[in-house]
Amino acid sequence: MEPVRSEMSVLSNGKGHDLGEEMCVPMKTMMEEEHCTHHNSRFDDPGSTLTENIEFLPNGEGKKPRFTDFEGKTSFGMSVFNLGNAIMGSGILGLAYAMANTGILLFLFLLTAVAGLSCYSIHLLLKSSGVVGIRSYEQLGFRAFGMTGKLAAGIAITLQNIGAMSSYLYIIKSEFPLVLQAFLKADTTSGEWYLNGNYLVVLVSLSVILPLALMKQLGYLGYASGFSLSCMVFFLSAVIYKKFQILCPFEEFSANSTLTLDHSNVTVNHNHGYQNGHVMEDDSYCSPQMFTVNTHTAYTIPILAFAFVCHPEVLPIYTELRNPTQRKMQHVSNVSILIMYTMYFLAALFGYLTFYTNVEPELLHTYSRIDPYDTLILCVRLAVLTAVTLTVPIVLFPVRRAIQEMIFPNKTFNWIRHIAIAVVLLTFINMLVIFAPNILGIFGVIGATSAPCLIFIFPAVFYIRIVPKDKEPMRSTPKIFAACFAGLGVLFMIMSLGFIIIDWTSGSSSGLGGH
Repeated sequence: MEPVRSEMSVLSNGKGHDLGEEMCVPMKTMMEEEHCTHHNSRFDDPGSTLTENIEFLPNGEGKKPRFTDFEGKTSFGMSVFNLGNAIMGSGILGLAYAMANTGILLFLFLLTAVAGLSCYSIHLLLKSSGVVGIRSYEQLGFRAFGMTGKLAAGIAITLQNIGAMSSYLYIIKSEFPLVLQAFLKADTTSGEWYLNGNYLVVLVSLSVILPLALMKQLGYLGYASGFSLSCMVFFLSAVIYKKFQILCPFEEFSANSTLTLDHSNVTVNHNHGYQNGHVMEDDSYCSPQMFTVNTHTAYTIPILAFAFVCHPEVLPIYTELRNPTQRKMQHVSNVSILIMYTMYFLAALFGYLTFYTNVEPELLHTYSRIDPYDTLILCVRLAVLTAVTLTVPIVLFPVRRAIQEMIFPNKTFNWIRHIAIAVVLLTFINMLVIFAPNILGIFGVIGATSAPCLIFIFPAVFYIRIVPKDKEPMRSTPKIFAACFAGLGVLFMIMSLGFIIIDWTSGSSSGLGGH
C-alpha cells in the first residue's frame, strides 16, 4: 500500500519525505543501502502511483534525484517533442504581420531577447525545483508562499491553459468547415452537417483530443507531438516555397467570370471562375524594411513576449524525463526553444517577404486572397489544424494536474478521477466555444494576466523565496536579476492589459492573438 502524500510531506527544510525515509537513513555500507532499498520497495506499487503528484527526493550529497512515486521513462527526444509542441501555437500565423510592423532587424532582436528570457525563466524554475526537491509548479508555490502561493500558481495555470485550449478549439470550429468546403467545392448554403463548425469541433474533441488526453502520463504523447511539429514544418516549407512563386505586387482574385488566372507565370484554372483582379500595391511597397515603428508596433511586443509560453508544461515533462537532472532538462528546454525560435523566424521572414505590408494578421488568409482554392495552401491549413488539435492534450495535462493539486492533494492516482476531469474540462470548453464564443475575449484579459505570472513573475519570486539566503543572499547578483525579471513581468502585464483595453474602447483588434 502506498503512503498518502500531502503537502506536509515537504519538511521545513524543503526536502521530499516519505514514510520509507523515516526508517531508512542512507548509510555508506552496501549492506545497509540494500536493506533500505528493500524496505522502500514496499511502497513502489506502480498500480497506485500518484502520476499527477510529482515530489521527488532532493539532490542530496552525492546522490542522484529519484522519484518517490514512479520512475521517469520518457526519452530526451520525446521530451523535446512534447515541450516544442507546448511552445508551438497558433500565434506563429501572426508573426509575419508582427515583422511587417517592426521591421526585420527589430523583430529579430525582440524574438532573440524573448527566447533568451524564456531560457532564463526555465532556469529559475529548475533551480528552485532542485533546491527543494519538488517538481510541481503548485508545490513550488506552496513551498514559497504556503497555500496562497499554491492556489495562485494552480489558478494561473488553469485559466491560462483553458484560455489556450478554448482558442485552439475555436480555430477548429471556424477554420475546419472552410477547409472542407474548399476541398469539396461545396456551396456555402448547402447546410450539410459536416460543414457545421459546432458538429466538427465536438467530433474532433471526441475522436482525437479526448483519447490522447486520457493517457496516464504526458510522455506517451511524444509521437503525437512529433507529428504535430511535422505539420508545422510542412507549413514552414510551404511558406518558403510560396515566396518564390508569388511575385510582388500580387494580384487579388475576384469571382466575376471564368477567365484563367495567369499570375507569377503560373496558370491556375478553377471551375469557380476566379480571375486576375486589381494589383494590390505598386512596386514601391515591395521592398523589405529593416526597422519600422508605427501604430501597431507596440502590439507586437506582448505577442512576442508570450511566443515561448511552455512553463506550465516544463515541470511535468521534467517529472517524466528518463534519468532526470537539472542540466538535462535545461538542455531539453534550450533545444526546444532553439527549434521553435528558428521556425518562428523563418515563417515570419518568408511570410513577410512574400506580401510585405499587405500581410494580414493571419498569414494563411493572405494566401486565400490570391487563390482560395490553392491545393497546397488548403493542405497547409489542414496541417495547421492538425497541429493545433494535437496541442490541446499537451495543454490539458497541466490543468488536470493543477485541479488535482488544489482539490485532491492527498489522493493517489485514480483512473475514474483522471478520466472525469478530462471529460469535464473538454465538455466545458466545447460549450464555451459553441454557445458563448464571445466570452473568448475575456480569456484575452486572463491570458494577459496569467501568462506574465507563469513566465516572469512566479519563477522569479519562487526563486528568491526558495533559494536559501546562506547560499545566495538577497543582494546577490542572481537574486537581483530575478527581482528585475519579476519587474519585467509586471511591465508586460500592464502593457498587455493596456493594449486590450485600447482595442476594446476603439472597437478594433490587433489580430495578433493566439499562443
